[in-house]
Amino acid sequence: MKKSFWLGVALAALSLAQAPARAQPPLPLERFFQRPAVLDAKLSPSGKRLAITTSRGTTRIGLVVVDLEAEPKGRRAALFSDADIVNFDWVGDERLVFNVLDLEAGSGEDQRYAPGLYAVNADGSDFRLLVRRRGLPFIRDGSSTRDTALEWNHLLLRVPLPQDGVRPDEIVVGEMSFSGQELLSITPMWLNVRNGRTRSMGLGDAPRNATSWLFDSKGQPRLAGVRSQGRSSLHWRGPGQDSWRQIVESELLREPFQPSVVDDSGTLYITHRSGAEGYAVLTRYDFEAGKPQTPALVSAPGFDFSGSLVLDRAGSRALGVRVETDAEQTVWFDPAMKRMQALADERLPGRINRLSCSRCGAEDMVLLVRSFADRDPGRLWIYEAASQRWQAVSRMLDDIDPQRMASVALERIKARDGRDLPVWLTLPAGVEPGKPAPAVVLVHGGPWVRGGHWRWQAMEQFLASRGYLVIAPEFRGSSGYGEAHYRAGWKQWGRAMQDDVADALLWARQQGLANPERACIAGASYGGYSTLMGLVRHPELYRCGIAWVAVTDPFLYLKGSWWVDDDISDQGRRHMLPELVGDAERDAAMLSAASPLVQARHIKAPLLLAFGEADLRVPLAHGERLRKALTEAGHPPEWVTYANEGHSWRQVSTQVDFARRVERFLGEHLNKP
Repeated sequence: MKKSFWLGVALAALSLAQAPARAQPPLPLERFFQRPAVLDAKLSPSGKRLAITTSRGTTRIGLVVVDLEAEPKGRRAALFSDADIVNFDWVGDERLVFNVLDLEAGSGEDQRYAPGLYAVNADGSDFRLLVRRRGLPFIRDGSSTRDTALEWNHLLLRVPLPQDGVRPDEIVVGEMSFSGQELLSITPMWLNVRNGRTRSMGLGDAPRNATSWLFDSKGQPRLAGVRSQGRSSLHWRGPGQDSWRQIVESELLREPFQPSVVDDSGTLYITHRSGAEGYAVLTRYDFEAGKPQTPALVSAPGFDFSGSLVLDRAGSRALGVRVETDAEQTVWFDPAMKRMQALADERLPGRINRLSCSRCGAEDMVLLVRSFADRDPGRLWIYEAASQRWQAVSRMLDDIDPQRMASVALERIKARDGRDLPVWLTLPAGVEPGKPAPAVVLVHGGPWVRGGHWRWQAMEQFLASRGYLVIAPEFRGSSGYGEAHYRAGWKQWGRAMQDDVADALLWARQQGLANPERACIAGASYGGYSTLMGLVRHPELYRCGIAWVAVTDPFLYLKGSWWVDDDISDQGRRHMLPELVGDAERDAAMLSAASPLVQARHIKAPLLLAFGEADLRVPLAHGERLRKALTEAGHPPEWVTYANEGHSWRQVSTQVDFARRVERFLGEHLNKP
């Protein structure tokens, strides 16, 4: 387990300005759906070591620690034969904690097992199991710590930042309590990563049914969140205070602000809605006034604030703020970090260069740079300020040539009722000017999330590599584009939300980008639902549809069933979904008109349906019921299910098989004259 290991890839020898390739056969689809070569990377607090989760040289994702010396040396700190290390963090400069999942088992595992928690020294010694995995106890090298480990219902909440004069031995974990699938509370406690012992956190009169917590850099709990009976409340205990006090209470869907981070001085940073469109902005909370401070610290016109403050290692001051608009950027307050960002952007132009640092701003600081773009999954670099030396570390994915990838752009168009409608386009390379491309309208899931980002995304790039224009609308109901845009989608499943999807395709046709006769609609989860309703409501627009893990029966989604297991909470069903989607009783007529199952006789275009047999978010019953209805209507779909997969495809074999089916299906139905 201590074999010397180094991830070095000679990125400096790779030119980012290669000449465009002439006509070549499409890249093998396996390239797009491979296991990442590097999952994550983090500098140790001192900047002397770099930890990386990687599958290089193995079939599993292990944890590698590299000593950043003149000649970097690395070794595997942890590697398992039947599990993958998926999340990790440094506890001081010598020890790490991490979770595992069996990525070969499929995404159904998430819904049946907890990921466990382990600790190990940077050199691979003193391995300890801290929290068991439910159903899958895990022993490595005969470790006897299983008997003293915490039960599976404990999760990592916070790894404190290093404090002067304090040995970094403890982390914060939370003990979860449940009623069925419903999370009732999380109780924080200290856990020693060297001996596995726990001790009380001294929560005092904190609310006992809190399910969310916010900690300062020392691991002290400052904010507790409670959700109960359709209401939400936040409770605060600042530095030097003995008691907790409630600072806000509201309905679940009408929370006046969202907590972001708290620093060691007791400043609470929050996001709240501002202006006519209700864009989220970042500001401080004014405890005396009991409301957000104005003016905002950070706003992003046209977008909700989405990002985070970048704090120094002491947690005492903000170095800058990382925010995503159409693309990610970091605005630095610290002059030294602002200079470093300019240096990285000059060396790696036309890319997003995300900096993380140890000894930030000092003359001997060490930077980890993750440099990525819409056409490049990303590369890792190390920069040492003292020697002004750049070191190439690794690609995130292997065998992806950026010159053969598609470009990504965000357009702002108008929906038929005048609403601003953001639309992401993935533009296939090599399309002749003035020659519209066959199109795939790819509808994101959620639906109350932001779907598109300016970065490399596997499905979009795969479809574009086959010559398809990918149109991905941020239909009303999507988050990230203001409260008004989000609320405009309430109770609009299959209605105005569906019109937005159609309007995105119609706009692309008017611009001469999309072939007016050759388009298919596709998506997963809500996107799968929208695919089905697109074939119901706008059959003239689409030659075919591809829907996976799709909601097909809104009544089953809203009401649940004694006979069908799912993971939708009682609180969500009682207090949120009736407003977001509809009330199963009062809105029955509306929901029937927007039900693919009820409207199955109107789905006549070729359709590919795929489901995970272990899906608890959209159970297999959704697919089976629609398949039966379509068959009875004389239009049976193409059908595939995947054992051990849940609401996403995790196994590489599943992703590749599904992509191959998509490629064949689109080729058959879109490439015909």
